[in-house]
Amino acid sequence: MDLRKLKTLIDLVETSGITELEVTEGEEKVRIVKAGAASAAPVHTYAPQMYAPAPAPVAAPVAAPAEPATPPVPSGHQVKSPMVGTFYRSASPGSKVFVDIGTEVKEGDVLCIIEAMKLLNELPADHAGVVRQILVENGQPVEYGQVLFIIE
Repeated sequence: MDLRKLKTLIDLVETSGITELEVTEGEEKVRIVKAGAASAAPVHTYAPQMYAPAPAPVAAPVAAPAEPATPPVPSGHQVKSPMVGTFYRSASPGSKVFVDIGTEVKEGDVLCIIEAMKLLNELPADHAGVVRQILVENGQPVEYGQVLFIIE
């Protein structure tokens, strides 16, 4: 690109409302940025370059992927979520929780509520015993098959 074309392009950027202009002709590329714009240099010119072929890739040693830490499976009877939803320990925000750690339950006692699609579903105990662990926080989303309680 000759000097007259560059001068014309610079004048065009200065007199117009644009702040940046980029022109490509063949393998030549010119970028002009108005003073005070985001870039610092007003004129950039790129000439074509010859590149050497890239060296053959070298295989890097592959480290074994770190296995995710799996929490230990608690002993006792696992009460799992029968659906996807939101776990609630009580019927309403201010009311008493259905069960707590150490609560003795019989088969059929309500352990919690799982809200799914605006429906409140009571989850009954399917095993008699003492609640040893509650593995979900109140208001937390739960997945199908997720362990919620451990009863011994």
